[in-house]
Amino acid sequence: MTRDATFEEGREAPLNLGALDPDDLQVISGLAQDAVFPITEMTWVAKDRRFALLINRFRWEDTARERHGPERVQSLLVIDTVLSVASHGIDRSDRDTVLSLLSLAFEPSVDGAGHVILTLAGDGAIRLEVEALEVSLKDVTRPYRAPSGKVPQHDI
Repeated sequence: MTRDATFEEGREAPLNLGALDPDDLQVISGLAQDAVFPITEMTWVAKDRRFALLINRFRWEDTARERHGPERVQSLLVIDTVLSVASHGIDRSDRDTVLSLLSLAFEPSVDGAGHVILTLAGDGAIRLEVEALEVSLKDVTRPYRAPSGKVPQHDI
């Protein structure tokens, strides 16, 4: 019998998570919320059907924040089985653009296929047509102090 990992088990260890269903994707979405990344760190390799982002994600799971301050970590966010990519509200020709990820969601169609939607701050979005939901999030650096020194805030 297998059991789910607990939140406490991931405290100080690098994350390495996968999502194969919408519930799993909600977990990754929550952990990637408020990640920032230069537009140049977004890549689609059509022949491999892979879309990847190198993001600087806020460490929402860090329970020791009051001791050492807010932290970020560089992570790879990878979506596999991608058939096509479309974007809205993003000027891809402006190489200096820094984007902020608000959420990831899955809109199913037929037979497990559908669209992964990456919602960005400022009304931007990226829509990935996928053959099946297959998303991974993996920390690839050590955490570092968030440059702003602040926890991201949202107006409700």
